[in-house]
Amino acid sequence: MPRITAARVIITCPGRNFVTLKIECDDGTTGVGDATLNGRELAVASYLTEHVIPCLMGRDAHRIEDVWQYLYKGAYWRRGPVTMSAIAAVDTALWDIKGKLAGLPVYQLLGGASRESVMVYGHANGKSIDDTIEAALEYQQQGYKAIRLQCGVPGMASTYGVSKDRYFYEPADADLPSENVWSTSKYLRVVPELFKAAREALGWDVHLLHDIHHRLTPIEAGRLGKDLEPYRPFWLEDATPAENQDAFRLIRQHTTSPLAVGEIFNSIWDCKALIENQLIDYIRATVVHAGGITHLRRIAALADLYQIKTGCHGATDLSPVCMAAALHFDLSVPNFGVQEYMRHTPETDAVFPHAYSFADGAMHPGDAPGLGVDIDEELAAGYEYSRAYLPVNRLEDGTMHDW
Repeated sequence: MPRITAARVIITCPGRNFVTLKIECDDGTTGVGDATLNGRELAVASYLTEHVIPCLMGRDAHRIEDVWQYLYKGAYWRRGPVTMSAIAAVDTALWDIKGKLAGLPVYQLLGGASRESVMVYGHANGKSIDDTIEAALEYQQQGYKAIRLQCGVPGMASTYGVSKDRYFYEPADADLPSENVWSTSKYLRVVPELFKAAREALGWDVHLLHDIHHRLTPIEAGRLGKDLEPYRPFWLEDATPAENQDAFRLIRQHTTSPLAVGEIFNSIWDCKALIENQLIDYIRATVVHAGGITHLRRIAALADLYQIKTGCHGATDLSPVCMAAALHFDLSVPNFGVQEYMRHTPETDAVFPHAYSFADGAMHPGDAPGLGVDIDEELAAGYEYSRAYLPVNRLEDGTMHDW
């Protein structure tokens, strides 16, 4: 049996911060796991170094479930993004090790492929509707079958999802949190216009998505969903804060537009009521923030009972290690829906060499043993950590609002 003999946390910043756990076994096999928590990276790094790694030494690397339960139940302080991101890093690294020892890609260990490839969606954004449509047409020409639409709001200096660069979006952009200003009324006027223009330009053979980013009340979200129904959105993401899971019941009463939520969820308990009451259509929890492949499979299995599909978060705050893990998960689960895909910079791709690939609007994790991704530690060492916060959001009168 392979025994864990060493583990270390690697922090690097090839354009943005990433935290990676690398586990080594007595036979020389290694595995990697993503532990990045955007804007709070060092909290997870410390949790791993000070509290988790000492508990791993000498353990059987094959006993993934037992290690997961040990780190979750044994900590006493359960759940939370820091704890679950740390557990996820260990879990993902152990799946990587198991795949390498078996000589198989991880998706084969999860039951094999349920599909030939994984449909992904790209991010089309711009300061104006015309800018966003131009970007969306580029994505369509590149073969994307699903495209997220975000555009600037007239009268607002900045808008969530609209980046300086058309392809590379990183909201954590300042040494201290920058402040954005928000107007719900102005926003609600522009989004239906965006979707109308998109259908006219792109046609009906492409899926159109939109991220609200927790900024509406349930009744406001219901109104927007109803206004967008003629344009058949694939989903409306994070329509309202989900701490109160029952809030989605009110949205359901007012629109048939599909609802997606969960990128900030870290356990099955965050979405249990949403799933069991069929208040959402897509669950967006991801490998790194929801306890790893082991726990995300439980969430997917529960969702499958209620015909709810997966739609994992996949922005650039997740390293290629997490993207690889997500693709193995996506390829295997029966109720896959779509995978978010934001390209990493060339610098990031060089630090994290990987086997996954993109073609015709879809991705595949590749067939290398394990996850098919690694970290070039020498190259990573050349990019020092740089503190970066996510922005905060205020209403026009100065009141703090959801970002």
